[in-house]
Amino acid sequence: MTQVENSLANSLANPPPQVSPFSQARLVELWCAEPIFFASRELSDTYYTEGVIGNYALAYALGWARSPYRLQGKATGKPRYMEDLTPLNGHQYILPAWPLDNRPSFRFERFNALSDSYWYAMTNNRVATAREDLPLKRTGKKPNTYRPSNFPQTGRLRMLERGNRFQTLVFGEVELPEYIRVGKFMSKVRLDIREPLPVQVLPRGIYSSNTYLNAADLPPSIDLVRFDVMSIPPAPLLKHLQFHGPAWQVGDWICPADVAFCGGNSDETP
Repeated sequence: MTQVENSLANSLANPPPQVSPFSQARLVELWCAEPIFFASRELSDTYYTEGVIGNYALAYALGWARSPYRLQGKATGKPRYMEDLTPLNGHQYILPAWPLDNRPSFRFERFNALSDSYWYAMTNNRVATAREDLPLKRTGKKPNTYRPSNFPQTGRLRMLERGNRFQTLVFGEVELPEYIRVGKFMSKVRLDIREPLPVQVLPRGIYSSNTYLNAADLPPSIDLVRFDVMSIPPAPLLKHLQFHGPAWQVGDWICPADVAFCGGNSDETP
């Protein structure tokens, strides 16, 4: 073999060690000061919150990204995670928050959004408060004011109870507030921030991750062996993941290397 071939063979047999864009990470504990609600699952008239806080929700709650208050035109109904979060890649990242001791507690509440007017009637996914809003089959005409709505009028909510504790890893040198607000009701959550820990890069191998992970944020360079999936919007979350590839170790925690918002890809739409 020539010298060039020998050099190429040695580089393939002994690839250079990976370099992490993050030199440190912090373990952050979240304490729920108020009940937290996300519409993770919908079964009939009951809306369930899973025992996890997604990392996209945390990124917005921390003020890392801000979405417009109102979407108009073609932007209506289109997620903005790619536009809002991928500029953060290489600077900061946060994992989904998993429950401390893996034992979240919940509470049920019933909601009623019906009108308290003197007269109302249930129509197509909305409550009519004027008699002229009744459907065509009941009045013989269809008024211009009749519009269907996608908001539930009555039902039950399963919420994360106040006092729940979660923890997550925050990568990068970024200031963190003492309190944030998350969920549909902007519930208050306190952050207990631990001392920074170094991010150690582990070579390619088979590892078991003891953190929660966002399936959309995993790098394409790893091979998934087995995992448990939590099918919740906007992207499935994985736990008990075993994978083959490089890894990052932060204290006692291991996760795949090069995790990034939306997989680090800002060219494709989600």
